[in-house]
Amino acid sequence: MARLKGLGPRVATLGPRVRALPKVADRFYASPEWRSLVKAIKAERGAWCERCGSTHRLIGDHKVERRDGGADLDPANVELLCQACHNAKTAEARAKRVAETAGGGRKSGGSATQ
Repeated sequence: MARLKGLGPRVATLGPRVRALPKVADRFYASPEWRSLVKAIKAERGAWCERCGSTHRLIGDHKVERRDGGADLDPANVELLCQACHNAKTAEARAKRVAETAGGGRKSGGSATQ
């Protein structure tokens, strides 16, 4: 049986790969107020991860993320995390948010007005 030369491949080739834009940190986290709060929390609580105890690459992180309604500068809403624990916590929160959006679910809790 002869091949038809006029037929191209069944799957079109992909064009050049599109690279994701680099992550840009929220300006809030560079503010003097935030930096001062994290410094005070480290002095008060000690400079280690509150989840695993690591002292490597500590950062202040909101327990309830700002985009989910967490208070910006409330020390009770801030925990010290190492980079690994922060990445895991953030990925979990993001997955939960996506699942709520995909499932049509709504966030429970506070109202839209404050």
